[in-house]
Amino acid sequence: MSVPLPATELQALVDKTFSLYHSLPGGENASYIPYLDSVPSRLAALVIVTAKGEIYKAGDSDYGFAIESISKVATLSLLMEDVGPETVREKIGAEPTGLPFNSVLALCEHQDKPLSPLVNAGAMASVSLLNASSGEERWARILDIQRRMTAGNVVLSDAINESEQTTNFHNRGIAWLLYAAGNCFCDPMEACEVYTRQCSTLVTCKDLAAMSATLANHGKNPLSGEQVLTPENVPHILAEMTMEGLYDYSGDWAFEVGLPGKSGVGGGLLAVCPGKLGIAAFSPPLDESGNSVRAQRMIAEVAKALDLNIYAA
Repeated sequence: MSVPLPATELQALVDKTFSLYHSLPGGENASYIPYLDSVPSRLAALVIVTAKGEIYKAGDSDYGFAIESISKVATLSLLMEDVGPETVREKIGAEPTGLPFNSVLALCEHQDKPLSPLVNAGAMASVSLLNASSGEERWARILDIQRRMTAGNVVLSDAINESEQTTNFHNRGIAWLLYAAGNCFCDPMEACEVYTRQCSTLVTCKDLAAMSATLANHGKNPLSGEQVLTPENVPHILAEMTMEGLYDYSGDWAFEVGLPGKSGVGGGLLAVCPGKLGIAAFSPPLDESGNSVRAQRMIAEVAKALDLNIYAA
């Protein structure tokens, strides 16, 4: 991996990459959640936050959008702090499902064990396994870790939450399957409700770049200076992201870009270059796997230009 460019050149790279891909055609907004379908598809942003806290941005970098499945990274990080990586692997898993993120078939084929904390089933199991005595305590701890891993301004969107809570019947079914198999560790509807809330917070592209940079910086948020995570847990979080961070496109992403990443159907995508920087991009139109078309291209371009592939010699 090469050393990042000087500040002026990094900003120039961000500007150039954004100009190339911010209006790339293809993809569609997530239509199964009414709120997401209504977000203007023209929106786009690209942000780098380095391990030293330097910020380089372009586009709609301050626009607040739904965090969606990227919230799974924050909850997984908190769960690692609560129970440790080996318990996470034992009770939830560390393998790709090879199927879509909301697949019931993936559960049925593996005796109702989620396999990954970064698919919906595993995310709800993660929520249920947190150290908490009530749904409100689970939610408060999740919101807190989202804020501590980002730029600190994360809030719950009542509009997104209502849109999701009234359409999450599929996830409710998954939660009951988990519970029936002993793989949900609190009331299943509590786990599903809190999981839905965690996906309904508003973040900016800068927030996601800060989250990514926190992981790149061995668990220390470079913007706040807080050591948010135990450094020894970070490699396990990045491994989970490599396995399932872009759902059934994760292997291709690792092959092409070579960075742990995580996407959300709100249009956000982040990637981590350990020890160096975090990259985040945002644009609502998604491909068939649920990953932002433009965000993928922007991050891939930056990673290639900076020679960030962690598998390269």
